[in-house]
Amino acid sequence: MEKIFTIVILIVLFILPSSVRASQEAGSSATLSPQMTEALVDAYVERSIKRMVISEVLNKYNAPLASEVDGFMNACMAHDIDCYLLPSIAGLESSFGKYTYPQSHNPFGWGGGYIIFDTWEEGFMVVAKGLSENYIARGADTIEKIGPIYAASPTWTQRVRFFQNEFDRVEAEKKGYFHELALVSL
Repeated sequence: MEKIFTIVILIVLFILPSSVRASQEAGSSATLSPQMTEALVDAYVERSIKRMVISEVLNKYNAPLASEVDGFMNACMAHDIDCYLLPSIAGLESSFGKYTYPQSHNPFGWGGGYIIFDTWEEGFMVVAKGLSENYIARGADTIEKIGPIYAASPTWTQRVRFFQNEFDRVEAEKKGYFHELALVSL
C-alpha cells in the first residue's frame, strides 16, 4: 500500500510542475488554478483507486480478465458508466472470463454469449456502449432496473449486485486506508 501512495504522490508532483512549465511557455492562459489542479488530482486518484479495486477483486478470483483492467476502465470512461458494472456482469455471466464461448472475448453473455469480439477491449467497449445507450439512457440506470431487461433469470440482479457490493466494499477499504495515511502524514 505504501508503494501505491508513493506512486500517487509522485504523479501529483509531476502534474504540478507541468502546469508551471506550461504557464511559463504559454503565458497565463496555460495556468491551472489551484481548484483545477486539485480536481485533476482528485479525478486521477479516483480512477487509480478504481483500477486497484478491479485488479484486486479479479485477482482474488484468479480471473482470466485480471490483466484487462485498463480495458474495463477505458470502456467505462468512454461511455460514462459505473466502472464496476461491466466487471460485475462479467463476474456473474462468465466467472470473470473463465467460462466463455471459445475465443469470443464475450464475458458478459451479450447476445446469449455467442457474439464474437476480436479482443476483450472490443467486447468491453461494445457492451459498455450498449448498456449506456440501450439501458441507462432509457432509464434503466441501476442493476435492479437493468436486470429484468438484460437477463431472463429472476436472480440475475442479486448475483450481479453481489459483485458490485464486493467492488464497493474493497473501494471503501482503500479510501479509508488512504484517508488514514493522509492524516498520519499531516
